[in-house]
Amino acid sequence: MITQKQRRTEKSLCLKHYYKWFLCFFLTLYFLGSFFVDHDQDQDHDQDHDQRSSSSRPNPPLTNPKPKLFASRAMFESKLHDHKLGFAPQNPNIRTDVFNNLKIYVYDLPSKFNKDWLANDRCSNHLFAAEVALHKALLSLERDVRTEDPYEADFFFVPVYVSCNFSTINGFPAIGHARTLINDAIKLVSTKYPFWNRNNGSDHVFTATHDFGSCFHTMEDRAIADGVPKILRNSIVLQTFGVTYNHPCQEVENVVIPPYISPESLHKTQKNIPVTKERDIWVFFRGKMELHPKNISGRFYSKRVRTNIWQSYGGDRRFYLQRQRFAGYQLEIARSVFCLCPLGWAPWSPRLVESVALGCVPVVIADGIRLPFPSAVRWPDISLTVAERDVGKLCEILEHVAATNLSVIQRNLEDPSVRRALMFNVPSREGDATWQVLEALSKKLNRSVRRSNSSL
Repeated sequence: MITQKQRRTEKSLCLKHYYKWFLCFFLTLYFLGSFFVDHDQDQDHDQDHDQRSSSSRPNPPLTNPKPKLFASRAMFESKLHDHKLGFAPQNPNIRTDVFNNLKIYVYDLPSKFNKDWLANDRCSNHLFAAEVALHKALLSLERDVRTEDPYEADFFFVPVYVSCNFSTINGFPAIGHARTLINDAIKLVSTKYPFWNRNNGSDHVFTATHDFGSCFHTMEDRAIADGVPKILRNSIVLQTFGVTYNHPCQEVENVVIPPYISPESLHKTQKNIPVTKERDIWVFFRGKMELHPKNISGRFYSKRVRTNIWQSYGGDRRFYLQRQRFAGYQLEIARSVFCLCPLGWAPWSPRLVESVALGCVPVVIADGIRLPFPSAVRWPDISLTVAERDVGKLCEILEHVAATNLSVIQRNLEDPSVRRALMFNVPSREGDATWQVLEALSKKLNRSVRRSNSSL
């Protein structure tokens, strides 16, 4: 027989059982409702983000996010952060309207004209490697300045590497094959394509990044005697050689470009420069300085200028002059106030780019030299020019500058746009050397057959 006490116990258990079910049912309804509310808010947030992105309105502040929304908002904030930092896209975004809607077509030549030479790593990294870097940079300009339709092109780039045939004797680039290689490339494009024959190649662009540019010879007397190949004289040549006076190696439409310095090597050097390190070298030069500059051929190296520098200042402790190679050469530039950039066989020198990039005032000693991209780089504001005949007065000249406007020159050197204009990046970046080449070409659009035809 069930007692009164047992009935009360059973009733209590039953109420607890119903209460548990009621609680579970209520909590289920609550979380289900929360899910739909949060889901609607998430959709509203995404729609609001799209609308604001398209209208360029600022995003609302993201404060106290709910746990359900945390992941999606964190992803959004991460993208916003990357955008603010200015991470470069994989392909450069160079608008054609910047260069008057210029379009350039890059010939896809057989590998013997370019890619085969890259088997030697030096081909992509030595001082003449602008021919390689520029080719790669132009190929990176997909859907921008570069066109894959040659009929809409203003210019035609002919990628021939002539500076990568390194001598097995001394390791220097041997360019005796250059004229033949250029000639073979022109024969190919003039028979395979109709564009060269329309105007005898006046809208075709070549590179000549060695001593005397489009003369394709390392010795000036031979370069002058041979001159620019006739087949090339109607075209445009991008060359490191340039002077302000009449010279046979400039008897072609040309643009002076800087010698190649690896952006990666400079970045590595800059990372190793102590932040608080002061420039403890007053005047610096490392390179060939012959005691007897007249070599076996009877030619005088650097017109004796480097020999005069060594003889005049080799014993002056303020001048750090070194004749041997050194792997840490760029760090020495970064430690220096003035960096001498005398001529060698040719007027131009890679030291010019390295000095600017590393903040050392370049002292140019090469009479009549024409420097690259003067519209982007105001050379008189960032460098000194000393006449070859005044090398004996060099110390007095530098002392005067140090006492007057040195700080102004150094401040001008800190402008990142100046350094950027002298560097070939792959892919190309706004304002860099490839950008400056395109800028120069945009001023030669009178050579474009496409433009001439459209104006008729």
